[in-house]
Amino acid sequence: MRKIYFFLLCLTLCFADAARAQQQKTKSDEPQWLKSLAERITLNGYAQAGYTWRHQDGEQTNSLDVKRTLLWAKAQITDRWSFLFMHDFSSVVQEFYTDYRLTNDRGLTLRVGQFKNCYSLENPLSPTKMELIDVYSQGATYLAGCGSDPLFGVNYGRDLGIEIYGYLFKDHLFYELAMMQGSGVNRKDRNNQKDVLAKLDFRPVENWRIVVSGQLGKGNAVAESKYNPNIKVGENYTRNRWSAGAEWKSHVKGVDYWKNRAASVHGEVLGGKDGEVNSFGAYTTACVPVCQVLDVVGSVDYFNYNTDMDWKQTNLTAGVQHWFYKQCRVQLQYTYSIAEKQSNYGTLQAQVQVAF
Repeated sequence: MRKIYFFLLCLTLCFADAARAQQQKTKSDEPQWLKSLAERITLNGYAQAGYTWRHQDGEQTNSLDVKRTLLWAKAQITDRWSFLFMHDFSSVVQEFYTDYRLTNDRGLTLRVGQFKNCYSLENPLSPTKMELIDVYSQGATYLAGCGSDPLFGVNYGRDLGIEIYGYLFKDHLFYELAMMQGSGVNRKDRNNQKDVLAKLDFRPVENWRIVVSGQLGKGNAVAESKYNPNIKVGENYTRNRWSAGAEWKSHVKGVDYWKNRAASVHGEVLGGKDGEVNSFGAYTTACVPVCQVLDVVGSVDYFNYNTDMDWKQTNLTAGVQHWFYKQCRVQLQYTYSIAEKQSNYGTLQAQVQVAF
C-alpha cells in the first residue's frame, strides 16, 4: 500500500511540475500548426426570434416564434481553397461546400457541395441583411424553393450541386453557372434530370447593380399543391424560372448596418413554369435611415401563383428597425395581405436579431 501511495505522490508531483512549466510558456512557444489553425478557422452565427399577431375573418391568433438559429464555420485551408459548414439548430444542416479559386484573380472559382442556388436577386442574400421579417418576397420564396411551393417542399433555397463563379471586368460583372440536383437539401435525387442555373450581376457603378437569372430543370413532386392540382406526388414535371431586377444604395463604402447605414431600394420581376402552370410576380422594397438609430422600411409585393386560376396575393408592408449593435437589430412591421382566393388579413410582427 505504501508503494502505491509513493507512486501516486510521484505522479502528482510530475503533473504539478508539468503544469507549472506549461503556465510559464509564452505564446511564442505555442506550436506553429496550432497558431495556423486558429488563424484559418472563423465562426459566425445568428438567431432571429420574435412575436407574430394575425387578424383574419374576425379571428385573432398570436405566437412567440424562433425563426432561425444558425451557426457556421469556415476553414481557409489555403489562400485558394476553403470549406464551409452551416447548421440551423431549429431545422437541419443547411450548407456544406468547398470553394477552390482556379485563377490568380477572382475571375474563376469552383464550388462543390450543398449551397444556396443563384436564382433571383434575393435568394443568395443572408436573412440578417434583408429588410423584411419575412425575409424574401413571395416570388423569390416560392420560385427559389424556400418553402412555400408544396411540390418542391421546404429546402431553404438550397440544393446539392457544382458551380463556377467569379468577377470580371474589374469587378463590374459577377457571374454564376451551376448544375444542381434539383431535389433540395439533404435529399437524394428523385429523378435522373439535373437543373442548370445561370446568373449575371452587372454593376456599372459601385452603388447600383442589375441582376438577371434563370433556371431550366425538372422537379419531382413531394406533395400535392393547390396552386397546381394536376401534378401528382412522385410525378416529374418541368420546373423553369427567370428573373430580372435591380438594386440601388445611397453609398456602399463603410456600410456597417449600425453607425453608417445606407438608404436602399431593390426590386424584381420573376416568373416560373411548373408543368403547364405559369406564375408571375413583382416587388419593390425600400429602407431609409431617418435618424441615427432608426430606419423606415416599406414594401409592395405581388405574386400570382397560377396565372390561369388567378391565384394572386399582394402584400403591403410598413415598419421600422433599429440596429443597436453592428449586425444586431430590433424590427417591428405590419403587413396587410390582399388575397384573391381567401379573405384579406393583417399581420403584425416583431423580431430581435443577434448576430456575430
